[in-house]
Amino acid sequence: MGTVHGTELRPLREDEWDGWCDALYRAFGAGPASGEEREAERATTEFDRSLAAWDGDTLVGTAGAFSFRLTVPGGALVPTAGVTMVSVAATHRRRGVLTSIMRRQLDDFHKRGEPVAMLTASEPAIYGRFGYGTATFRISAEIDTSRVTLALPAGTDEVRVRSAAPADVLDACEAVYAALVPRRPGMLARQPNWERVALVDIERHRDGGPPMQCVVAERDGEITGYARFHTKGSWDAGGAPAGTVRLKDLAGLDTATEAALWRFLFGIDLMTTLSVPSRPVDDALRYLVSDIRRCDPRLRDDAYVRLVDVGAALSARTYQAPVDVVFEVEDAFCPWNAGRWRLTGDAKGASCERTADAAELALSVRELGSAYLGGVSLLSLAAAGRVRELRPGALAEASVAFGSPLAPWLPHGF
Repeated sequence: MGTVHGTELRPLREDEWDGWCDALYRAFGAGPASGEEREAERATTEFDRSLAAWDGDTLVGTAGAFSFRLTVPGGALVPTAGVTMVSVAATHRRRGVLTSIMRRQLDDFHKRGEPVAMLTASEPAIYGRFGYGTATFRISAEIDTSRVTLALPAGTDEVRVRSAAPADVLDACEAVYAALVPRRPGMLARQPNWERVALVDIERHRDGGPPMQCVVAERDGEITGYARFHTKGSWDAGGAPAGTVRLKDLAGLDTATEAALWRFLFGIDLMTTLSVPSRPVDDALRYLVSDIRRCDPRLRDDAYVRLVDVGAALSARTYQAPVDVVFEVEDAFCPWNAGRWRLTGDAKGASCERTADAAELALSVRELGSAYLGGVSLLSLAAAGRVRELRPGALAEASVAFGSPLAPWLPHGF
């Protein structure tokens, strides 16, 4: 329980969920959710981690959290709070409701022993003041498949692609996803009921097209990848086909599997555009295509990371080069993180402990969150004035160590 300017903040009861969901959709200006969509959302809601803000009998704020495990550099899965469903009614802005929600959440995460929190931001400017930093990016593309070709790697012809009902191959697709999780920072291990979310097929997202389709890739009878997608047929003014394939997700255990899936998507009859909503910034597709300009690639921010416990979070990952550095960390919102920390580590493991030694780098917890998954350089943050070097050479050493061979990527929202 807690009150802010007469607003009561408390955990959500199960019988309040429908009104809570309605308030969330209203705050985001969205229409009513379909029955299938609401069923999936309710199935994944963790009621003991969901908060409702009340002004009398009126629900004026929402927030939730998922109990995720996040892949960090080195492949470890770290307990992570996935912050979600945050909203404040337009009538109650600038009254401290959001701040009270963030305060309550981070205190709860700390008590639970979750060293990391993450979210995807509808408005990026909001969450920096609570210590969340941009940690992953994604590339989207609108590919003119009538003019762009693929240079396929060796082994592509050994992979067979076949159509399948999405529900019939769900377990096999989830096995592929699970095998990929420890390979790339930023990926999330599926929690119970999350596998069903992949099958939610919202009619308004089809743009008048048919239901979601799925293909699987096979080698020697084993499924090694999959793609889920929608199609929408159309014709130009001259009567030529001009349909669109809208990719939902694609995963492959190896480069030949991914290439075979891309070849299939490029070659669907009557389709001339392939819309790709999210791929890693280092995705091989950028180098398979014959003309990157006709793919219209666009970069945007994606996941925001917050270190709830600096020592535990930095100790949980590995470092691609030996590092021994003392950070002076600023964290006004979670003061238990503030002060000096000595990080020592390499590719085998790490330790981050309190220290009285002289600081060598000064930064806020927000910058540590940005750099945590290896996709944002400490050198770049320093160039923006957000990291100060106090010992010559410390910045370059730490920046190299924090990097990741693979760019971090969040494959799906939450």
